[in-house]
Amino acid sequence: MKKLLLTLVFSVFYVSSASAEMGLNVGVSGQAGIFTASATEFTGSTAKGNGSEHGEAAWGSVFVEGTINDKFLIGVDYVPTALETETAETAKSNLGAGGAKNTTQTTTTNKIQVDFEDLTTVYVGFMVNENVYIKGGAVHVEFITNEDLGTGASYGNDSLDGEMFGVGYHNTLDNGAFIRFEGTYMSFNAKTMSATGTDADNKIDLSALDGITGKVSFGKSF
Repeated sequence: MKKLLLTLVFSVFYVSSASAEMGLNVGVSGQAGIFTASATEFTGSTAKGNGSEHGEAAWGSVFVEGTINDKFLIGVDYVPTALETETAETAKSNLGAGGAKNTTQTTTTNKIQVDFEDLTTVYVGFMVNENVYIKGGAVHVEFITNEDLGTGASYGNDSLDGEMFGVGYHNTLDNGAFIRFEGTYMSFNAKTMSATGTDADNKIDLSALDGITGKVSFGKSF
C-alpha cells in the first residue's frame, strides 16, 4: 500500500506539474464506526484459544491537504487524543494438588485494556466530479497495552500499519468553506505480540482488525 501511495503521489505531480494550480485545505472531522478483531493465543506452538470481537468507536481529528488543479488531493489526517477500549476481565479458579479431594482453590484474574494513540492517515484523493471524490491511504497507530495478568506475563507496546479506502461528497460553501460526508473502510495488517515475564513463551497473533466508518468534515480552502 505504501508503494502504491507513493506512486500515486508522484503521478499527480508529474501530470499536473506543467500548469498546476495549487491550493490548501484545513479542517476538522468527526468519525464513528464499527470494528472487528480476531486473534489466537499460543503457548509455544500450541494454540490455547481464539476469538473474535466487535465494538464501536468514535473520535475527532484534524487534517491538512494540498490540492492540485481542484482535482487531486494529498493530505494528512491526525487524531490528537487516544482511543481507549473498555477493560476486559476474566477470572479462573483451579483446584490445588489432589484434584476433587482438595477443596483449596486458586483464582487467577486477568485484566486488559488498550489505548490507540497517534492515529495518522496519509492519503491521496481524486475529485470524480464537482462534488464526489475517492481516496486511498496508509494508516499508522501506536497501541499501548495496559494489562494486569495474574499469570505474571505482560505484553509490550507496539504499532499497527494498514490502509484505508473511502468515497465522499464535497460541498463548497460561501467564502471558501466546505463540508464533506465520507464513508471509509479501514484495515490493519496482522501482528504477533510476544509476552515477557513468567509466561514468556506466550504470544498473541492478531489476524484481523478492520472496520467501516462514517465521517463528517468541516474545512476552509485557501
